[in-house]
Amino acid sequence: MSLRNNGRLSRREILKALSMCAAGSTALGPLLTGCRGAIETPEGLEQQGGVRRARLDGKPRFLIVVGAAGGASIIDSLLAVRASEAGANASRLNTFADAQVQSVPGSPFRAVKVQSPKLGTLPVPVDVDQLPFVKRHKDAMLVATTVGTSVNHTLAQKRSLTGNAAWRGRTLQECVALQYGAGFPIPNVNMGVGGYAERGTDDSLPTHCFGEAVTHPSLWPLGLDGIKGLKDVPPRDAVEMARRTRNLLDERSVFGQTFENAAALQRWNEQRIVGQPALEVQDLITRLNVLPNMPPQLPLTEYGLSSSPDAARVRSAFPEYFTDPVQGQAALAFLLLKYRVSVTVTLGPSFNVVVGGKNGIASPPLAFDFSHNDHRSGQAFMWARVMTVVDKLIGLLKAEPFDTATGESLWDRTLIYVATDFGRTRPRPADATAFGTGHDLNNGVVMLSPMLKGNTVLGGVDPLTTLTYGFDPRTGTPQTGKVSSNEPDIFSGVLTALGVDTSGSGLPDASAFARTV
Repeated sequence: MSLRNNGRLSRREILKALSMCAAGSTALGPLLTGCRGAIETPEGLEQQGGVRRARLDGKPRFLIVVGAAGGASIIDSLLAVRASEAGANASRLNTFADAQVQSVPGSPFRAVKVQSPKLGTLPVPVDVDQLPFVKRHKDAMLVATTVGTSVNHTLAQKRSLTGNAAWRGRTLQECVALQYGAGFPIPNVNMGVGGYAERGTDDSLPTHCFGEAVTHPSLWPLGLDGIKGLKDVPPRDAVEMARRTRNLLDERSVFGQTFENAAALQRWNEQRIVGQPALEVQDLITRLNVLPNMPPQLPLTEYGLSSSPDAARVRSAFPEYFTDPVQGQAALAFLLLKYRVSVTVTLGPSFNVVVGGKNGIASPPLAFDFSHNDHRSGQAFMWARVMTVVDKLIGLLKAEPFDTATGESLWDRTLIYVATDFGRTRPRPADATAFGTGHDLNNGVVMLSPMLKGNTVLGGVDPLTTLTYGFDPRTGTPQTGKVSSNEPDIFSGVLTALGVDTSGSGLPDASAFARTV
């Protein structure tokens, strides 16, 4: 375990974490009624909240959103341009020396190799080679070129999830939670930042579709039981009796009778009376707990707690889970999917610097937006950070059975969408290897899933300008003259690959994204 400075979690800190379960939330509402049967999802069609939706094969599919905050540049990774391809413009555009751009056998993708003695003004060496990741995952990977509509971080982040309000302002996560989340304890867990953490604007959706915010993934599971983890408490049956009495008194109180029809009070009662016991009966405080029993710093057994059965292998994949927020988020994301707690999870780096890693810095300030200071090294460093976490997540998902009868793994039914704010400007001082960039609408996004049409680039790059061009979302045909916004195409493509019923949405046909059997 990577608890720095041998820091001991005090009883006060543990109780503070436990107290989180009493806090109101947007998602722990009516959805929790059917938690006990969460693993078996209904077959066929289901009617809920006035929305009739297809369940396809009766099994859930899962969406993991990785918010690449700050602007992950596609031409600094999978669509990099060699200097020899850009002709006379090469020295003043964001192109690479030919040897730095590696071809991937049997693939349209490229992989960049960057070495630098420092990261901007930080004395942190950068040594990045994207080739192993791309070779390992190319057959499940799709890159789609994009043109956004905002270079404001928060607006662009949110639009990357709503397709610029392509479907009544719903986010991708909300659409997936609507399609597959009924009966799951917390269908939509969001650990993102900025616009990635915002909910959509369609208030007609059932409350279970909206994201449940998680700020500290390693401690959050300790708040999923109101009794376990506390010393010297009465037996659970006595506590349950006290809860029933409390509920009855509240109902008969002047306040309870006056505001019995208020939506906020109804939601609160649903969370407290139905939701909390539904979480407790599944023992999620144990199943989702990555923390080890490590006295005296972390005396779990002293409080009647224990680690998840999967904790050791999750800690092995993400050893810095406690001090590196992204590793902690990824660890929790896997467990949320494995135990059918959620159908969609959002994670990703924030703009805060993260101390750690082999070179002392796990994440620079501003994440991908460090490119303002040092574009080349900053992009390489952050792409490596994202790829490493995604690679480890995929490894865990591949090793986790989903359906033993069909031989499916959890990965077979999961899509990872690396969302990004925008791209970066292309000009640089002549032949400079250290330079800063600004925000640019032109870019591309990465998705990974066995459900996608893998080993595919939708659109392309003009090497003379290093700008991307578009594609037909139905056929995938490149359209070199297409430079208008295509945010709805990306939005529809993710939902199409996930099998979400988009009937009546008005979304474009995005058949080009989905793998055909």
